[in-house]
Amino acid sequence: MSGRALVIGIDDYPDGRSLDSCVSDATQVCALLERHGNGDPNFDVTALTSAQDDVSASNILAHVQTLFKTPTDTAVFYFAGHGKVDDETQKGFLETSDGTKMNPGIDFSIILDLANKAFDNNIRSTVIILDCCQSGFAAEGKAYQGMSRQVSVIGDGLTILTASRSDQEAKENDEGHGTFTGLLLDGLLGAASDVLGRITPPSLYAHIDQSLGEWEQRPVYKANVQHFVAIRKIAPKVPLETLRLLPEFFPTPAHIFQLDPSFEKEEDRGRFEEEHKDIPCDPEKHIIFRKLQKLQGVGLIVPDDDPFMWDAAMNSGGCKLTATGAHYRYLAQNKKI
Repeated sequence: MSGRALVIGIDDYPDGRSLDSCVSDATQVCALLERHGNGDPNFDVTALTSAQDDVSASNILAHVQTLFKTPTDTAVFYFAGHGKVDDETQKGFLETSDGTKMNPGIDFSIILDLANKAFDNNIRSTVIILDCCQSGFAAEGKAYQGMSRQVSVIGDGLTILTASRSDQEAKENDEGHGTFTGLLLDGLLGAASDVLGRITPPSLYAHIDQSLGEWEQRPVYKANVQHFVAIRKIAPKVPLETLRLLPEFFPTPAHIFQLDPSFEKEEDRGRFEEEHKDIPCDPEKHIIFRKLQKLQGVGLIVPDDDPFMWDAAMNSGGCKLTATGAHYRYLAQNKKI
């Protein structure tokens, strides 16, 4: 996958409204988007921060136009800074360093209009991530007012993820991050990955949403996509070669894989050592058992009638697929892993 990302972080604002964490947040988001977990190149990232760059409205918009008009697989726009909704017009703005009371910065409908046209410019997927106060305006119908395209839904291939609803502030945590971006970084590091190590916008949203209480700021997610794009990858939670064995271990989704004491080493049988002393460990079965335990560790299989896999082996029981395990078995069977 090829992709570009534009990452904006603004701490420095006039009139004593400066922020503390946006530049740092943008810098760390940039570092994670540039590389996958194994160090392979990911996005070609341009970062604009108030610490060293021109973060005026005109310069940011110029970069946004380039981001959304040049063909690529995926385009990501991240913004951390002040945001506001105009009380009279109900329009949402991303505030820039040269903003004024009358003209706070960039009318988000301009960015949304460009993002909605990105699909027509041969950009398959577009992701907008906003960590600013009242950022929920980006996913609400009010954001569409004044756009050149009068639409009621966001454009093809577009995903929007915001830190808060349009009536909420975006808070900072105790670790020097925006609350939203702190969770976003955790998700990009791997907390939001699936078994295959893929991190997608909806998995990031789910991670952030589950981490925030009902009394805290609430993230907003909106998408119009035909497929979920992985914006970062880490090592799979189980080796791919093990996942590909699922159809072999479980010929049908309802199959019970039969175990017995020969799957475990004699010295690891604990209180069953004497009872099963005449049953030697089968080295090949033991290798399979370790693979099954890894699959159980990520929730793809469970013992059938025992609390743990070890008990199932000692009691000559079995193990079976979970609903998630059946899904990955399907993927493996259809050569999608």
